[in-house]
Formats: sequence, structure tokens, C-alpha cells
Amino acid sequence: MASRVSKQQASVRKNEIVEVQFEDMTSDGFGVAKIDGYTLFVPYGLPNERAKVKVLKTKKNYGYGKLLEIIDESEYRTDPACPVYSRCGGCQLQHMSYEGQLLYKQKHVKDCLERIGHLKNVPVHPVIGMDDPWRYRNKSQVPVGEEAGGLIAGFYQKGTHRIIDMETCMIQAEANDTVVRVVKEIASNLGIRAYDEENHRGVIRHIIAKYGRKTDDVMVVIVTKTKDLPHKKRLIKEIAANIPNVKSIVHNVNPERTNVIFGEETNVIWGEPYIYDYIGDVKFAISARSFYQVNPIQTKVLYDKALEYAQLTGNETVIDAYCGIGTISLFLAQRAKKVYGVEIVGEAIADAKRNARLNGIENAEFFVGEAEKVIPWWYKQGIQADVIVVDPPRKGCDEALLHTIIEMKPKRVVYVSCNPATLARDLRILEDGGFKTIEVQPVDMFPQTSHVECVSQIVLK
Repeated sequence: MASRVSKQQASVRKNEIVEVQFEDMTSDGFGVAKIDGYTLFVPYGLPNERAKVKVLKTKKNYGYGKLLEIIDESEYRTDPACPVYSRCGGCQLQHMSYEGQLLYKQKHVKDCLERIGHLKNVPVHPVIGMDDPWRYRNKSQVPVGEEAGGLIAGFYQKGTHRIIDMETCMIQAEANDTVVRVVKEIASNLGIRAYDEENHRGVIRHIIAKYGRKTDDVMVVIVTKTKDLPHKKRLIKEIAANIPNVKSIVHNVNPERTNVIFGEETNVIWGEPYIYDYIGDVKFAISARSFYQVNPIQTKVLYDKALEYAQLTGNETVIDAYCGIGTISLFLAQRAKKVYGVEIVGEAIADAKRNARLNGIENAEFFVGEAEKVIPWWYKQGIQADVIVVDPPRKGCDEALLHTIIEMKPKRVVYVSCNPATLARDLRILEDGGFKTIEVQPVDMFPQTSHVECVSQIVLK
């Protein structure tokens, strides 16, 4: 075996130019090619393409390459719409047609279920895509830097902390582009310095824009290292004058040497503490620190499917683990007898309670705590769920929570996932515990990127 590996390494050397055939794509959107069994990962490569590639890095069993020339082009290859796509790290799939993106995401979900979950007979439906897969994001948060004496703002270059200055982002709502451009120009004209993360000096760290698609409300958040915001009155006046529909201007202070965007101190310096938006008929108050789904159009699609899988008749008790600000909980409460939501972030639970009051929903209760501890405690208190909904972070469900679900034996489990790999792992545990996965519906929440969201219908055997 050792001689085979050394032969592979000898046949693919750093800086060598090789001709390859791409067989597949990774979850990050890299093309996958094999040379005598040795795997090369290459950005921008598409399945079934032949291409010339420069080998950039070699490890024991795999390496990385750079795409130099396409010899045989995929039917799904297209020209990226964004002028900085090749440098910016925000999108991974703009070189692929939207039809191709949806097929790739469906295949990725199927592969994860079969390879990780050993679930070969679970139907994975075609991905539900968008009619217009651009300008969908309602939140922009970009770092600020300096170049040639002025401020720049944009996403980081791939694999670096170098900011790519941009005037527009093809997946952001145009209102967000306006916020970033205007704040950058006003702050630059006022001589306010950008934060320098290397020396831990300067003022402005991030500009954040939030946009209510249904309401047209705009929130501006400025994150600084310093407690003082230079030229504050002038800055507020010019932002209010130059950004249409701005309802809120917020100053967040983050004095720490960290990559975390927000600091602990948040002050509303002009306007209201919230903007508002709707998912379906449910209204949500969005603060500077609130988590709110970045694509409300597809969130409605996702939640409608979750509601369909929950099969509520009005008599059920539902538990929503990882409930966040109550987005799924409030959807479910419209059809359920009672909904219990649990979330570890206290601010999110405060938002969830506020959103319930905002919509006049009285059959939903929210609690702060770890789902894997709170739900077993509820079970011991005699709370028996007919349906359990989980929408965990990328790492998936805590194993203790999965075992509690197995012990509680609800009639149905609805699993909403942003990571097909951890979804497949968790479905395997539930299957081994007496449940059956009926079907999986992927939804494209993030066009032009490699991410895909899924909702799974699971029933007690």
C-alpha cells in the first residue's frame, strides 16, 4: 500500500500541469478529479468536464489544483454574473447554471443519506428552487478596511482576511447594497478610520444592513471597536437623509480582539429598536441582534413543507427544539393545540415571546435552555409530544436529544437541516431507535452557494 501511495505522489507533483476529467463535486463546490486513484480538488471544476489543471498542493492521499483551461465544457457551465466572483468568498456556484445547481444539491443530499446514513431507499425529491435566484438576502454584514486613504467594505477574498471592495452584491437585496455604500462614503468623508485587526486600532469594524422584504423597512448597524462613535450626530443625519426607508440606526461596541462580529453593548441611536417583516401571515420584529432567516421567500416554502409533514389537526402537542426567535413555532401554533419551544440563547427566547404577542398567538410557550436537558425534564413532568420539530445548527442534534426523542416516541418527527451530512448521521440514529424516514425535501435557501436546506418527514414505526 505504501508503494502505491508513493507512486501516486510521484505521479502528481506540485506545480505540475495535468489533464483531468472531473467526476464529481464536493460539498464546498470543488470539482473532484482522480489521477491513478489520487484525488485532486479543484475550484470551479464541473462534473464531466475535461480540463488542464495546475497542481498547487499535494498531501498523502489528495491534493488541490487550479483550473487553467477547460477542454470539454459541461452543459451546466455559465458565465458568472458578479464581476468579483473569482476573488470573493461569498458564492461558490455562479459558474454553474441554476438548473445545474439544483441537480448538484439533490445529488449531494442523496449521497450523504446513502454514504453516511446508509439510507438507500429514502426518496429525496428534486430541490425546490427560486423563480429568481438573485437578490434574495435580507441581511448583509461586511467588514470595513482602508485603501488609498479611503474606506472599503466587502466580503473577504477566498481563504484570506483581505477585503474585496464592492459596490454591489448579486445575492443581496439592493437596499443592503445602498446601506453599505452610503455608510462607507459618509464615514470616509468624515474621516472616520477603519478598524485594523492586526494592530487592534481604529474605529469601524463592520457595517450591517437588515431589510424587511414585505415592509420595505431598513435597519443600519455600525459596529465599532470604540465606545465613542466619532461625528455621531452628523453621521446619523446623513444616513437618515440618504438611505430610503431607514427605520433604525444602531451602534454596537465590540472592543475585543476577536473574529466575532457583535460586541455585548448595543445602543439604538436613531429611530426604532426593531424593523418588521413577514413570513407568510406571521409578523416578526427584528432587532440588531435577532437571528432571522436571510431568505424569507424560501423560508415560507420550507416551513410550509414542515407544516405538511407535521400533519397537524389542531389537537396535537408539539415541541420545537432549537426554536430560535420562534419562526417555526409560530407557524406550527396556527394549527396545533399547544407548542413548546426551547432555545439556549436568551435573547432569541425574548424575541420569540415578543413575536407571539405581536401575532396574538397564545398557545405557544418558550423556554431558555439546552434542548437536550429541557426536553427530558418536560418528559418527566408528563409533557408528551405528538410531534417533535428539530432545526439544529450545522453540527446537528445533540445525541442526548435524539435518545430522548426515541424514548418519548412521538408519532412524527420533522427534521429541518442546513447540513445534509449531520442530517444523515442523525436520521440513522432515529432509524435504529424505531423511526422510519419517509421522505426528504431539499429547498434552495441559498442560490449561487453550495449550501442546501432540507426538511425530512419521520414517523414512528
